[in-house]
Amino acid sequence: MADLYQSQRAMRQMRRLAMQRGVVAILDVGSSKIACLILRFDGPDRLGEDGSVGSLAGQSGFRVIGANTTRSRGVQFGEISAMQETERAIRTAVQGAQKMAAVRVDHVIACFSGAHPRSYGLNAQVDLEGQEVTENEVARVLAACEVPEYGGDREVLHAQPINFALDHRSGLSDPRGQIGHALEVDMHMLTVDAPIVQNLVHCIKRCDLELAGIASSAYASGFSALVEDEQELGAACIDMGGGSTSISVFMKKHMIYADAVRMGGDHITSDISMGLSVPTANAERIKTFCGGVQATGADDRDMIDIGGDTGDWEHDRRTVSRAELIGIMRPRVEEILEEVRARLDAAGFEHLPSQQIVLTGGSSQIMGLDGLATRILGHQVRLGRPLRVHGLPQSATGPSFASSVGLCLLAAHPQDEWWDFEMPVDKHTRGTFRRAVRWFKENW
Repeated sequence: MADLYQSQRAMRQMRRLAMQRGVVAILDVGSSKIACLILRFDGPDRLGEDGSVGSLAGQSGFRVIGANTTRSRGVQFGEISAMQETERAIRTAVQGAQKMAAVRVDHVIACFSGAHPRSYGLNAQVDLEGQEVTENEVARVLAACEVPEYGGDREVLHAQPINFALDHRSGLSDPRGQIGHALEVDMHMLTVDAPIVQNLVHCIKRCDLELAGIASSAYASGFSALVEDEQELGAACIDMGGGSTSISVFMKKHMIYADAVRMGGDHITSDISMGLSVPTANAERIKTFCGGVQATGADDRDMIDIGGDTGDWEHDRRTVSRAELIGIMRPRVEEILEEVRARLDAAGFEHLPSQQIVLTGGSSQIMGLDGLATRILGHQVRLGRPLRVHGLPQSATGPSFASSVGLCLLAAHPQDEWWDFEMPVDKHTRGTFRRAVRWFKENW
């Protein structure tokens, strides 16, 4: 494992090196498209004390100077299924963005949507005896978290403290410098299938690129599509992509749950292709321009020209009613949303102070989806698009770019790196969070 992965600190050093050069690429490896954005970080002092750039509320600290997308090949359910095809697609996306930016990039930060994400909530408490909270005490309480056995073929992708409590004063984001008797922490840990991530890391290396960070697209999408109040009070982001639908739940501006449904827009397209006996490309066009999930009284009379594939327009001339198209699309969309509801119920979503749901991703643009989602999910649903990044090219401002833009924000404001403390050594402590963090440091 260590041979295939760079260490977490080496990757962090790669990111710092990219910041010093002022340029880094963002790579979103999806099932329907591979997107590459190239960021230029402004100003001579690009890195703050915490390794972040700029501020979320004001200037983001970077500009998008290159963007390119290409049709994804060799990726299914957000996971690589054909290495060479994916490598060619990544090279195409990166080279196009480099050409637009007129600059060469060596470092990329990548996100992906597959690998069967699984969330864990961890908790621990340590006695302080009236001392000031320093990095050592924070490290002690992080190391005291009991980690469940998550399996030898799975590894930690994200690990974050989401809440600190000091002497029953909860809701602290950073307890350092305060004095108390008991320090408590609530952690969120996300694990993924290791071989799937290994394949992505290996594919990026084959493209002669250095990996400077990696993230779950569910995390990145929520980071860009949710407004700050939603992230603070509790909200879910549903990113409906081509091969999978990612789910992330945020609270106190941290992700507290993530999961994925292995169905997306490509499955709806496939249903249309089979139901109407048309090629996949035609089915995608019909879905995009004519599709919907909410029937109206006019749908029986609204006829759609679906054509054929012989090239003879008179011979191929075929039409279907919009009602028939909706009848094909709606069952699959309902199936996806029912799966999403089951995952949100398992996460205890109804117990959050706020239960806003934001739909994003390319497939969220299906006509009438927000109304159907509100009925099935039982909560208020709005359609979301990337926020808080200015200067994006028009082509990269739509819902399908939520994860790409979120990854830009995470590149400038990394959250996983804020708590990189040396864990205390205790021979008697077994199964603690130190094991997960040690892997996190050594193998990323």
